Amino acid sequence: MDATGAPPIPRTMRALVKEAAVPGAVVAEVEVPQPGPGQILVKVLAASVCGTDIHIERWDPWAQENFRPPMIFGHEMAGLVVARGPGVERVPLGELVAAETHLVDWSCYQCRTGRAHVCQHLRILGVHAPGSFAQYAVIPETNAWVSEGLAPEVAALQEPMGNAVHAAFVEEIAGESVAVLGCGPIGLMAVAIARKAGARRVIATDINPERLAVALRMGADQTIDARDDVVGRLRALTDGDGVDVVLEMSGAEAAFHQGTAALTNGGRISLLGTHARPATVDLSAEVIFKGLRVYGITGRRMWETWYRTTALLEEGLDLTPIITHRLPLGRYAEAFELVAAGHAGKVVLLPQEE
Repeated sequence: MDATGAPPIPRTMRALVKEAAVPGAVVAEVEVPQPGPGQILVKVLAASVCGTDIHIERWDPWAQENFRPPMIFGHEMAGLVVARGPGVERVPLGELVAAETHLVDWSCYQCRTGRAHVCQHLRILGVHAPGSFAQYAVIPETNAWVSEGLAPEVAALQEPMGNAVHAAFVEEIAGESVAVLGCGPIGLMAVAIARKAGARRVIATDINPERLAVALRMGADQTIDARDDVVGRLRALTDGDGVDVVLEMSGAEAAFHQGTAALTNGGRISLLGTHARPATVDLSAEVIFKGLRVYGITGRRMWETWYRTTALLEEGLDLTPIITHRLPLGRYAEAFELVAAGHAGKVVLLPQEE
């Protein structure tokens, strides 16, 4: 024990490392990183798996363009602050924190005009800097979000939940009819957010019946199989008017077209799902003549989105139905396969467990 009663920090730790520019990863024993000026060392208690991590492990074209091995990856995390570098004053030792994963320069045009989440020199934790699939991780103090009172696995989910919060609240949604297209974990979070925010009606679509069942648990009024007549069903459920808001979370071109067709004239669509290939859009018919407002959503606004996220959790929004698996770090391959197969909600790795 040290003078504060905390156990000493070990010299080495287990971490999931992408060692080479080929498919795969390995759990290795590596040195515990040391926090530098303005940084904190976090003992990682929970690190949830994101689709980005699957891209990196499988070494697809996106990963080849963005990730430089060897490096620890993973970015959705929560843990205890166990060491502080020079100049750290805000976050005390022993605090449970989550991580804002945007590493920004705070000096470019976007950062200086309130849009740091699209910093011109944006780097991402676990993609461009060592990440959180490890027993310990270093993050800037400015990126730590104090999360006392939350279970670590829920605290870790604030990062992806922030994406859904940003997509939903780019305009207010109270009293609006909302269609969430795509019920992966972030889509399911969007369902719960829309319900908690006072949407008049929340309708969810997906091709996976397991996910549609969870969408009902998260607050959807109705669900629709995305292979059915989505546009006809959505219009029927809104007295023929069309929905006010579409949150497109799937990244499927068909869903985009369904969304624009189902929107009421003058409605808005938030696009969060990323596309594997370019989509073809009839801008005149689908957007311009309908007077639609189209928002491209990336990440979370710093820090407006985090305050909204915290408020929703404090008001009782429950993420636990989305967490379907909790596994030790050594079972990462099983975790990744569960996520890739689409038969899991959110899978959380527990680095401190054997």
